[in-house]
Parts: sequence; C-alpha cells; structure tokens
Amino acid sequence: MAASHAVCLAPTLMEEPMSEEKNRRPVAVVTGGTSGIGLAVASDLARDHQVYVIGRRRSETSPLAGHANVIQVSLDLRDSEALAAWAATLARLDVLVHSAAVSQPFSVAAATLEIWRHQFDINLFAPAELTRLTLPALRANQGSIVFINSGSGTRPLAGHTVYSASKFALHALAEALRNEEREHGVRVATVYPGPTNTPMNRPGEEDDPLARSSPHSIAKAVRLVIDADDDSQITEVVVRPRHDPAQR
Repeated sequence: MAASHAVCLAPTLMEEPMSEEKNRRPVAVVTGGTSGIGLAVASDLARDHQVYVIGRRRSETSPLAGHANVIQVSLDLRDSEALAAWAATLARLDVLVHSAAVSQPFSVAAATLEIWRHQFDINLFAPAELTRLTLPALRANQGSIVFINSGSGTRPLAGHTVYSASKFALHALAEALRNEEREHGVRVATVYPGPTNTPMNRPGEEDDPLARSSPHSIAKAVRLVIDADDDSQITEVVVRPRHDPAQR
C-alpha cells in the first residue's frame, strides 16, 4: 500500500514567526510530512515554498529539522478543536497536500467498528475537515489541493477492505470538491501512487528494486500538479512502478 503514517497523538502546536522573506513565499501545508511520501513532498516544496509539515511530533532528527523554509507542527489530525485553532493562525495558504494515512489489512469479517472508524478518521475525515477549515485561505489565493490516494482507491483488494473503502471515499471527496470549488478558482487533484518504497512498505532484499516507486517520484507528480499553467488543471495522476507487481 502506498501510504504514510502520521497519526498524531498530542495537539501541541510548535511554530515560529515568519520572516519578511518567508512571508513572500507561497505557503504549503503537508500532512504526514514526517516520513515516506509526505516527507518527499515537503522536501520538494521547501525549495520554493514556506512549508508547514504536520506530523505526530516535532523531530530534531528529521531531514527537514532546521530547514529555513520548514515549520514542523505537532498536531493530532483527529482533534478537530486543535485543528481549527491551528488553521485559524494561517494568514495565507497556496497549497494543501493530504498525505497522512493509515493502512491496516482487514477483511469485512475481521474488521470491528473501531477499526473502521480509526482508518476513516485519518484517511477521510481528517482531510475533509482540514480542507473545510482552510478553504477560505485557499480561495483567496486560488490555491491547489492535492490528495494522495492509492491504487486501492481505484481497485479494491481482498483483505484490505477497510483501507480500500476509505480511499474510494477519498476519491469521491476529491471529485465532488473539484466541482464545488470550480467557481472559487481552487484546483483539486488526486495522485494515485502504486506500491511505493515507504517505511510501511519496505521491499525485502530479494525484491525487484523497480517493483516499487520512490517517494521522490510521487513528489514529482505533486509538483506537476501544482505547477500547472493557470489556464489548466491536472485532476488525476497515476504513478506506477516500472515493474508493477499489482498490475492494476
């Protein structure tokens, strides 16, 4: 599965004031930005954006720690009050990337209601709520929203029913949101990674190195979306590994 863990357990907000130079940069928010795809996306955007990286905790050992254009935010995405309080501090927002996700293999027979709620909380409800809270800022700058989905969001896998269902729902959210925001100039896109070399999906030594995409390849797809010309929008990007084991 192509997803990155970012289940944050404490609503501590860690932030620092922006300099005048930083204020001139476009602003991006990346959830799940402490590892995997989210980390790669945040690293790429930090080249020319001021980036808020939302993760479970502030990490001094993160590759982004100390980066001049990155502010780490420790925030529980399931805490709607803390999320609203933090979102209200954003003076500007140009790019919102939803990368945080959880993927746990459960069939319908094995999944309890608690399991369903946990995966939907992170994979669907949190992106929906953060989007709602930041839409005014995104509309003001005619910004972009990018949802990191999965191959499981287009073709369900037996034994991964809960995760697949949450990703299908995320697809529906993105499609409806694009139609709703057309009049406001907000662009909405979905990136569908295939098997990706992330901490939750590491290949074994015997595996074909081309059977999984790198997080950097997914970050390049996100960059393609947000750098689209003003007269167009890229609505979907599917990224599959060179030697695709899933064949979706």
